[in-house]
Amino acid sequence: QVQLVESGGGLVQAGGSLRLSCAASGRTFSGWTMGWFRQAPGKEREFVAHISWSGVGTYYADSVKGRFTISRDNAKNTVYLQMNSLKPEDTAVYYCAARNGGRITTHQGYNYWGQGTQVTVSS
Repeated sequence: QVQLVESGGGLVQAGGSLRLSCAASGRTFSGWTMGWFRQAPGKEREFVAHISWSGVGTYYADSVKGRFTISRDNAKNTVYLQMNSLKPEDTAVYYCAARNGGRITTHQGYNYWGQGTQVTVSS
C-alpha cells in the first residue's frame, strides 16, 4: 500500500520559514516525479513545485519562485519543500504527490497523494 505522509506544517509569522517533508512508502519510486500542491479555503488546488527523480530538474510556480526550494533524498524516499520569506497568501493545506511519469503541473496527472499538512502564515 502506497503512502505519502507530510509533516512540518504549522503557524509562522510573515517572513518566517518552514520545511515540509513527505515520506513515501509502499513501493519503489524510481523514476517518479514528486510534486507539492496547495489548497486554500474556497480555492482550487494549485501547483507549487515539482522535482524529477534525479533531483536535477525542478520547476516552481511563479508565486513561490525564489522563496521555495524543492529537494529529494531518494535513499530515504523523502521529498522536502523549504519555504522561506513566507507570506499570508501562502496559507493553505500543502499536499505531496507522486507521479509515474514526467513532470507536469496539473494535479490530475498525479497518481498518489498525501493527506496534507496545514501551513498558516500570520501577518
